[in-house]
Amino acid sequence: MVNRPNSPAERSRGMIDPILAALTTVAVIGLSSCAIKSIPLTTDEVRSRVHEDRAVLTKDQEPVSGPVDLYEAMARALKYNLDARVELMHKMLAQTQLDLSHYAMLPRLAANAGFDGRSNFAGGLAQSLITGRQILEPFTSAEKNIFSADLSLSWNVLDFGMSYIRAKQAADDVLIAEEERRRVANRVMQDVRIAYWRAVSAERMLPSLKMLDEWVKSALEKAQAIQDEKLSAPLVPLQYKLDLLNAQRFIQQLFRELSTAKLQLAALINLPPGQEHAMVLMVPEREARTLKLPFEMSVLEERALEARPELRMIDYRRRINAHETKAAILEMLPSLNLLVGGNYNSNSFLFNNHWAAYAARASWNLLNMFRYPARAKTIEAQDKVLHTQNLALTMAIMSQVHVSVAQVALARKETSTAALYHDTQSQITEQTRLAWRSARLSEQAVLRERVNQVAAQLRYDAAEAELQTAWASLLAAVGEDVLPHDLTQEQSVSDLALELRTRWAKSKELLK
Repeated sequence: MVNRPNSPAERSRGMIDPILAALTTVAVIGLSSCAIKSIPLTTDEVRSRVHEDRAVLTKDQEPVSGPVDLYEAMARALKYNLDARVELMHKMLAQTQLDLSHYAMLPRLAANAGFDGRSNFAGGLAQSLITGRQILEPFTSAEKNIFSADLSLSWNVLDFGMSYIRAKQAADDVLIAEEERRRVANRVMQDVRIAYWRAVSAERMLPSLKMLDEWVKSALEKAQAIQDEKLSAPLVPLQYKLDLLNAQRFIQQLFRELSTAKLQLAALINLPPGQEHAMVLMVPEREARTLKLPFEMSVLEERALEARPELRMIDYRRRINAHETKAAILEMLPSLNLLVGGNYNSNSFLFNNHWAAYAARASWNLLNMFRYPARAKTIEAQDKVLHTQNLALTMAIMSQVHVSVAQVALARKETSTAALYHDTQSQITEQTRLAWRSARLSEQAVLRERVNQVAAQLRYDAAEAELQTAWASLLAAVGEDVLPHDLTQEQSVSDLALELRTRWAKSKELLK
């Protein structure tokens, strides 16, 4: 070996060691001074977030300019209900992820540039392998400062296959998100239908309830006066007061139940809080006689099993799982990477500063072959779970169809009975009022029958609402999609309401 005491390499090493020690000390001090600390939100930041959220909640919503009917309420719920908008955002996110997965199938095009500099030349020595003596003087083949750049195109064939499979799975995820949006939208429409009929009943009944409440209060004052003046036996005014208090309690209970109906409807259609009192509802026509029951249960079952979004979602998940089998097989194959590119180097000692490079490399992870049986069993087990879920859901959906048909039949009978009861009670109330005017009946009898008439009206409205809800549940059980397929946030409320009305009218014909 050549003995070179105090060689340039040893001198450089002697200079570098203290520098490294100093840099290490500075880095440790800097890291310790930059330790992350928990910083809680300030009150101003929380208030700012609250103001921003409240401003965005009802931003860009069409104002309510007139009486709101059922279909406008459903249209507003589809456009502005936050649950429905969340599912629409999920669908848009799935579509964005699908678009992004397309880029994963493209080759990799990379551009690199760099600069390397040093304070002296990177020299070199040559040593004989036989004698161990230095045979050349120190020399260099690189400049102090070098600029380099390259542009390379690489393509991994195995990655392309995997990316293609992942893109197919992402496409199925978009379809799953669409089915989930349909399911949530149908649920929101059912909730709007229930809340709308309750709100209509409230708008129709609350004035009568207020009038009855004032009447009961006046009657209580008269009964108390009779009791104080002892104009009759003590038991008579007490029993009268008890009847009046029972009527007042019933009226207050109805008032409590109905007074929040508009608030619930306003929340479903995302109406700004405080504006529900200005919203005027249009009373819809009663449709009990137009809703006809279907006769072929087997046809309804077949349509439900074909159209229900829950079953379609499982079908798409099973297709995703089938693609996972192909991905597991691809992982066992060798990976082939193809590379081509152009390079530049500013080093003047190079004979060729520009050159093209091309390469082909293959790699094979042999352990993936041993992992495949476990992957295959997992995929098979997942498919069995999905298949079992599909069978369980199939039985549940068939049961839902039968239950929904039975609910519609019962609701029709209850609505017919409630209508007859209301008509009969109205006649009794009118006859009682005429008898009271001719002094043949007491005010207590008139008040009792008037309360009974309000209760009969409320039961009639509730029965009609239950019938509408049962019919909507039947449509949902069968999987009839009354939602527009091209629903967008740019569609106006009036156009969407008209389309919903048309599709709802057609849906009544579909189940006959």
